[in-house]
Amino acid sequence: MRAAVLRDGRMVYRDDVPDPVPEPGQVLVGVRACGICGSDLHFAAHGAEVVAMTARVAADAGTMNIDLGGDVFMGHEFSAEVLEAGPETETHPPGTLVTSLPILLSTKGFEPIVYSNTTMGGYAERMLLSAPLLLPIPNGLDFKHAALTEPMAVGLHAVNKSNIQPGEKALVLGCGPIGIAIIAALRLRGVETIVACDFSPKRRELATAMGAHRALDPAQGSPFDTVKPAVVFEAVGVPGIIDDVLLRARPGSRLVVAGVCMQPDTVHPFFAIAKEMSVQFVLAYNPEEFGESLRALAEGDIDVTPLITGEVGLEGVGRAFDDLADPERHCKILVTP
Repeated sequence: MRAAVLRDGRMVYRDDVPDPVPEPGQVLVGVRACGICGSDLHFAAHGAEVVAMTARVAADAGTMNIDLGGDVFMGHEFSAEVLEAGPETETHPPGTLVTSLPILLSTKGFEPIVYSNTTMGGYAERMLLSAPLLLPIPNGLDFKHAALTEPMAVGLHAVNKSNIQPGEKALVLGCGPIGIAIIAALRLRGVETIVACDFSPKRRELATAMGAHRALDPAQGSPFDTVKPAVVFEAVGVPGIIDDVLLRARPGSRLVVAGVCMQPDTVHPFFAIAKEMSVQFVLAYNPEEFGESLRALAEGDIDVTPLITGEVGLEGVGRAFDDLADPERHCKILVTP
């Protein structure tokens, strides 16, 4: 079958990938759409660093077993169509449109559907999913929109961890896909003052479209000169941002760190101590948040139409990775095999 794989830091097209065969408890699905995630772009550029740092965090992490000298399968923001169930597996009938937590259960345990030499991701014609984790796409929701359930769940998780209340002011630093997802979740929670901040005019425009009440350009001055938020969401992921927030935020505020910074960073704990600030780091989501995000999309509470700025086939994935480097051109490119 056809797939796009990571090879030597570049996405390349293959038409000779063996078809996956479902085991008991698994389902073979045809991929309908898969979003290109910023973490995929980062892994393509810094895979060795990601593998090494993951190994330091958890000795049993699946990423440790990746051979970067071989082809790597990726793609974890997907919607798909049920094709065939594995032996002795009850599931939804063929033709059912589904999405799923990006985890594959097998006789060997489980493997995240993120980066793997063996487990197929969504940049392929077909892949395996776990029958117990399948969620049918409800209400006739466009399968392209359903593919963004996963990044929307990341934003929802960050908002849930913040414990923000509707009357509290929120400041979102960085309006890439995760920052935008946070904004959408804040709007869903009824937060009355949502301020976004990004250097990119296009991303500021998207932030407003997705629910931000104001969008600021940090080139024109610190956003903390304009707004005094109760909660700051950091979705930039570069050194220096956290320390700047600790310095500038008001006493008693909370900082939620959703941006993934792979480099060493330096902070002055005194800034946060003097203000009795709380700092919360967040990662991914739980199954309930994934399901809630799918429902929000299906019921029209979140409209991701403005985020989808491009669409490519499997042959165009490599070019799409390059195009996503320009925030003025794209936010989210979908792969539609």
